[in-house]
Amino acid sequence: MAHATHQQPSLRVYLQVWLWLFVLSVLSYLVDVSGMEGMLKWFLITLFMLLKAGLIVAFFMHMAWERLAIIYTVLVPPGVLLFLAGLMAMESNYTLVSRLTFFAN
Repeated sequence: MAHATHQQPSLRVYLQVWLWLFVLSVLSYLVDVSGMEGMLKWFLITLFMLLKAGLIVAFFMHMAWERLAIIYTVLVPPGVLLFLAGLMAMESNYTLVSRLTFFAN
């Protein structure tokens, strides 16, 4: 009789993930209160946010132990949406620059 095996990570793995989430949150907070301004600040905050979201999805939503088809089903659509949002941001910047160049008084 075939038994279905269920992988369950150890408590140590969960504690390490909690520690990493805490460290990334502290780093994000330090960037926010450090007085940094501009794109570097927002890039670092976004990077820490995405790293935390990746840890949460991988371990607490158990995506690290799922089949590849399920991972693609869950992760590819948001990736495509982020790509399209980036294209829209680039296009909006082009439109703004064009309007300022050709319609400026």
